[in-house]
Amino acid sequence: MYWDSLPDMQELTGLDSKWVTTLMSQHLLAAADRYGLERLRLLCESNLCEDVAINTVATTLALAEQHHCFQLKAVCLKFVAVPENLRAVMQTDGFVYLKESCPSVMTELLEYVARVIEHSVYVCKHGIEPVFDGSDANGRRVKQRL
Repeated sequence: MYWDSLPDMQELTGLDSKWVTTLMSQHLLAAADRYGLERLRLLCESNLCEDVAINTVATTLALAEQHHCFQLKAVCLKFVAVPENLRAVMQTDGFVYLKESCPSVMTELLEYVARVIEHSVYVCKHGIEPVFDGSDANGRRVKQRL
């Protein structure tokens, strides 16, 4: 909080694990949001955006929804929308937690996956390279319809 950076989790815990780093960042983000520490919240959000993984993405997505972390939520949705990732994420305990704690996110996830599938079908039919970051084929930002 005072150094404007996150602590080295490997140094603190003695463990070299992304899971430990993600877990600590999740807890710090919740605390930072609760106590109005905006810079710490942004640091944690950025850290979580970089370390998205199958076993933690569902709980991170729930956290993003609960603490209004829009960038983190978008990164998680994009990650989960990949069919191989979605199958694996659905097998985690975090996915059960996400369904129970944030049902509205499940609706958003389904809509996002549907858009990805629709876009993939369009791309396949027209031979265009897929773009999933909110841009059109020319790189211009576009507002997506629901």
